[in-house]
Amino acid sequence: MIRAWEEKDLPKIAELERECFSDPWNEQALFSSFTLPFSHCFLIEDKGQVCGYCILSVLFEDAEVLNIAVSKEYRKKDYGGLLMENMLERARALGATQCFLEVRESNAAAIALYTKYGFLQYGIRKNYYEDGENALTMKKIF
Repeated sequence: MIRAWEEKDLPKIAELERECFSDPWNEQALFSSFTLPFSHCFLIEDKGQVCGYCILSVLFEDAEVLNIAVSKEYRKKDYGGLLMENMLERARALGATQCFLEVRESNAAAIALYTKYGFLQYGIRKNYYEDGENALTMKKIF
C-alpha cells in the first residue's frame, strides 16, 4: 500500500534512510521535506512495515525526485517501481512537464530503474557526494 507520510512515520523513514545511504538525510531534513508545500512524500507498506519511501518536489512545470529508497529485505519486489509510478503520476497531475534527478554513478540498480521509467542522462556533477563520487543527472520529459 502506498500512502502519504504522517509525522509518526519519520523515525522509521530516518532509519530506512540510514540503512540505504552512505550519506543519509537526518530526521530534521526529512521533516523539512515533509512540511514543504511543494514536497510530496510517500511510503510503501507491507503488513504495516515501512518498506520504502520517496520524496518528490513539484514546482510549476519542473518535478524532481529528491529521494527514493527501498529496504534491502524488500528489494526485487518492484516496490521501487511502484513508488516511481506514483511519483510520476503525481508530477503529471500537478502540471509538471519534466522530471529531474541525481544518482550516484556507481548505483547501477537505481540507474536501471530510472532508465526503465524513461529517464535519460543529460549531465554529470563532479564530486557531488560527500565521499567525492560523481552524480549523473537524469531527466524525463512527459
